[in-house]
Amino acid sequence: MPQSPESHADRETTRRWTFLTNHGHVLVFLSQTPDARIRDVAQHVGISERAAQGILTELEGEGYVTKQRVGRRNKYRIHPEERFRHPAESNRPVGDLLKIFRECAPGPAATE
Repeated sequence: MPQSPESHADRETTRRWTFLTNHGHVLVFLSQTPDARIRDVAQHVGISERAAQGILTELEGEGYVTKQRVGRRNKYRIHPEERFRHPAESNRPVGDLLKIFRECAPGPAATE
């Protein structure tokens, strides 16, 4: 007996992996929302504020992001020229990934 095709909703609930890591999601979100609060980042990515802070610290430490204090808030600057860390993509800048999402974003993006 042939199985019925799986609905989109069924596929959504059974997915256990994604193409981007949380680090990638944070980087993409900050490229589109450079003045986001940690709370905004965490909520958008679906992680805790503590996890978002840890990821931001790592991204800053590796040179992908620079944080600048503006009044009581932070503004994040993405460095799109930095290279991917994985050996298979280490010859490509992260800006290539950000460009994909900038082209799909509903509003203006600030990656540079």
